[in-house]
Amino acid sequence: MENILNFVDKELSTSLDRLFDLLKIPSISADPAHQMDCCHAAEWLQNYLKEIGFTSAIHETGGHPIVLAQDLSAESGPHILFYGHYDVQPVDPLDLWDIPPFQPCIKIGKNKQKIIHGRGSSDDKGQLLTFLEACRAIRKQSGKMPLKITILLEGEEENGGEHLPGFLAEQKGKLFPDMAFICDTDMATPDIPAITAMVRGMVSEEVTIHAANRDLHSGIYGNAARNPIQLLAEIISKLRDKEGRVTVPDFYKGVPNIPIEIRQKWQDIGKTDAELLSPIGLKETAGEKAFKAVEQTWCRPSCEINGISGGYEGPGFKTVIPAKASAKISFRLVGKQNPQEIQKQFRQFVMDQIPSDCHVEFQSHGFSSAGMVALSGANLIHIQKALKDEWQQDAAIIGTGGAIPIVNDLQRELGVDSFLIGFANADDCIHSPNEKYNLRSFHKGIRSWVRILYALKN
Repeated sequence: MENILNFVDKELSTSLDRLFDLLKIPSISADPAHQMDCCHAAEWLQNYLKEIGFTSAIHETGGHPIVLAQDLSAESGPHILFYGHYDVQPVDPLDLWDIPPFQPCIKIGKNKQKIIHGRGSSDDKGQLLTFLEACRAIRKQSGKMPLKITILLEGEEENGGEHLPGFLAEQKGKLFPDMAFICDTDMATPDIPAITAMVRGMVSEEVTIHAANRDLHSGIYGNAARNPIQLLAEIISKLRDKEGRVTVPDFYKGVPNIPIEIRQKWQDIGKTDAELLSPIGLKETAGEKAFKAVEQTWCRPSCEINGISGGYEGPGFKTVIPAKASAKISFRLVGKQNPQEIQKQFRQFVMDQIPSDCHVEFQSHGFSSAGMVALSGANLIHIQKALKDEWQQDAAIIGTGGAIPIVNDLQRELGVDSFLIGFANADDCIHSPNEKYNLRSFHKGIRSWVRILYALKN
């Protein structure tokens, strides 16, 4: 392994050349004008993988193609699946870029660190190439992969990932990985690597309460007629108690208890309440009073009102009692919370508070389960040791507040849990102008994957 790591160090400049070639391709999945660019990126990756000894094929979908590559020659160890995406976000507003987004280069950033500049450098081309370059180095130095490896690269992650679930369902009887790796997340800090072991799920609901059969004059009908905005506000106000807990029945069923040592580590590496809230102009945490802000976003479920409407919303004033009012409400889920059951209980919670002369409609905007890998076990121990050997810091086990659909897709269709290991930093400006990826993250990311693959082999 030391020979391979030395090879990675010596070949860093050529690794960068290959990354720059990929970054120059404007594979913006959301823009139909870049359809051929997405195909070009898929072809580039297919050829790259063939060159380093993988069987590699492009699979057409109803949208952008999926690249699937395999090397199953290893005789022992687990079979791993690596997932990444080659598509990128649109670049607007273009005038805020210091350098054109598809002209990658090395810049000197704050603290005089070298950074890779360009759209996709962090999300996700730079990240996925850390794994591919690790495989290249292993192949060049040892001639074979230490594990059975499947690589899946999609081109629609930034545009909803519409066709990936169907593709995975088609592959269900053909792919049999033991675990999955996703390289699309951050370090805990610029110096501390992280294993994202908890990903929140979601239930998204739109509620519309109907009262009178038309809008009413508030002078003539005020007090006498039911106001659906007031009724909706009363229902919303009951969604949390004074301690910040969500009051929907059985809401906390399946919420895991996180070991105190992990929670304490979060206090050491995560943002304090003030650090999280002060940049957005707030001071006091909301939600559950018994938990710090970092815990609330990483390992606790939530209920948020995302929008509310009803009555006259134009300029000026109109004295009206509206016929209907609506709200969009989302729940972020953790652990083994059941999204279908949450949806059912929430709807019943609302219906129990609707007067007999009113009625309510619900519209689902989708739901997904949370993802969580075991917070102990041999594989996790091996991965943690590999990361510590490279970064000389204990790897933190963290959660993420957002939902990552691929985690659920892989669990549902292939029955595998995912370890999310990324080397990005919080200030990488993904989805924004001047996206960047630290050169150190790219270099040590390659070295980290070499160590992880050999750690799992043993």
